[in-house]
Amino acid sequence: MSIPQIGDLAPDFEGETHAHGTMSLRRLRGKPVVLYWYPKDDTTGCTIEACNFRDDYEALRAAGAEVIGISCDTLGSHRAFAEKFNLPFPLLADTSGAMTRAYGVPLGVDGNEMWPKRWTFLVGRDGRIVKKWEKVDVRGHSKELLEMLREMEK
Repeated sequence: MSIPQIGDLAPDFEGETHAHGTMSLRRLRGKPVVLYWYPKDDTTGCTIEACNFRDDYEALRAAGAEVIGISCDTLGSHRAFAEKFNLPFPLLADTSGAMTRAYGVPLGVDGNEMWPKRWTFLVGRDGRIVKKWEKVDVRGHSKELLEMLREMEK
């Protein structure tokens, strides 16, 4: 399986989210989608990143985008994380790592736990990958995405 590149059709997925039931990429066609992978719920960097997406969520939605956080944590872990930090966007539980592998996001393993590297894909309205980030600054990432979304709308 090859790693999706800019311009490629984003691999579809269907998975369970912490509060929104089942979600698939194909059902979001027609709007930009931010798919952001993070290593672990309720850890320092992941919390900073999620809270920045939370704080910018209304502006991201106003720019037409849907935001989805993805990790290999369980739905229960996602629920606790989302409730603790009042996260308004879905967190997808990729407990098998299949979706993470489909996007080529590297997986680390520590004992029995898998965790993805911190990567982000911006999927355009047409379902194609517009940009991918393999290195993410958790403090400025949501603002960077917001600016890119605003530029896409011009």
